[in-house]
Amino acid sequence: MSDTSPTPMGRFERLLTLWVALAMVAGIVVGALAPGLVQAIAATEVASINLVVAVLIWAMVYPMMVSVDFGAIKGVARQPKGLVVTLVVNWLIKPFTMAFLAVLFFDHIFAPWIAPEDASQYIAGLILLGAAPCTAMVFVWSQLTRGDATYTLVQVSVNDIIMVFAFAPIVALLLGVTDVIVPWDTLVLATVLYVVLPLIAGLVTRRILGSEAAIESFTHRIKPFSMIGLIATVAILFGLQGDVILSRPMVIALIAVPLLIQSYGIFALAYGAAFLMRVPHKIAAPCAMIGTSNFFELAVAVAISLFGLNSGAALATVVGVLVEVPVMLSLVAFANRTRARFPLI
Repeated sequence: MSDTSPTPMGRFERLLTLWVALAMVAGIVVGALAPGLVQAIAATEVASINLVVAVLIWAMVYPMMVSVDFGAIKGVARQPKGLVVTLVVNWLIKPFTMAFLAVLFFDHIFAPWIAPEDASQYIAGLILLGAAPCTAMVFVWSQLTRGDATYTLVQVSVNDIIMVFAFAPIVALLLGVTDVIVPWDTLVLATVLYVVLPLIAGLVTRRILGSEAAIESFTHRIKPFSMIGLIATVAILFGLQGDVILSRPMVIALIAVPLLIQSYGIFALAYGAAFLMRVPHKIAAPCAMIGTSNFFELAVAVAISLFGLNSGAALATVVGVLVEVPVMLSLVAFANRTRARFPLI
């Protein structure tokens, strides 16, 4: 596998949680004071994917892709445990635990405060999130935990292939319907934008730079742009959803509860399994992050196509976006603190 020995986090990265929090507030403020700007950004959509956000995510992913060494991909076969953990957790556990928690909270615990028809919508939205493991943002979390770029790419690619065949049947099963419409154009376009194009750009960059020393120097210089892209993405997402956040804070808080339990629970399961299986940290951390994080673009698109733009299901998927970044940053910090407990090679 490629060498990704730990390097100290810079001051900017150490304060990333603060910058993200400020970006959330800024996004909500801009959304309230300049709705025309937010609407203009929202209008730049193709196949339910916001192109402005897509460009920013591309900027986040590109530095990681420059680190991908295609010659080391064959090494994944020598360390299959991380991939096994990812696949088992993502496809045999995560969708079903999310469905269980959604039903538990909205059909039972929160029943006194939520109308049954609204509860069923929120359950559907949470199920959509649970069945869509992360495609793009996991590259950022992998980078922050100094994960193996090559192995992370393989994990994401395998998950994307499985998602093409498994997403619709799993969602149909858990929703109890047989006519789930998956927006394949969204799935394909997101994969191309967030994985294929940055990967090609990274490969071309490596060819141009030539030596490993030049590649390492280049990635060190562009790494801050990845974090800036993350902060800008958060600000835009919160700007787009600011009216929802301000108008329905209690409902958002209730939806966030099962999402928080699911996120921390799935991470603990995957990270714990990797620890018990003696998976190196640079593989263990990203493999846990993939299942914890969600492919929210796909979940939001399917919720809108099935239930409508103003549905409770669409709202639940949006809350998933709002919850994800703070949760993932806390898990990145935890993974970095526990690095020494894992094998480093």
